[in-house]
Amino acid sequence: MIVAFSVSPLGVGEDVGEYVADAVRVVRESGLPNRTDAMFTSIEGEWDEVMDVVKRAVAAVEARCGRVSLVLKADIRQGVTDGLTSKVATVERHLAEG
Repeated sequence: MIVAFSVSPLGVGEDVGEYVADAVRVVRESGLPNRTDAMFTSIEGEWDEVMDVVKRAVAAVEARCGRVSLVLKADIRQGVTDGLTSKVATVERHLAEG
């Protein structure tokens, strides 16, 4: 499964990068395949391990601010691995073909 999620602290002002970095650090230390962009962090793995990482990422932010917004989108598909890379590669291949 692939989960794309965004964790944002509430009530701390506009500059939230330091808080978001705490969440991303949890994801990167998990060892699961992941990717972070300007809007979301995506992580790939089995249901329990991915959801555990999301929970710990939220907790890392919550520990510093008390209120957190979580947006989560999941692609649950049995038997697929390396979806973070292969899905993008498919789109790139189609773009290259014209």
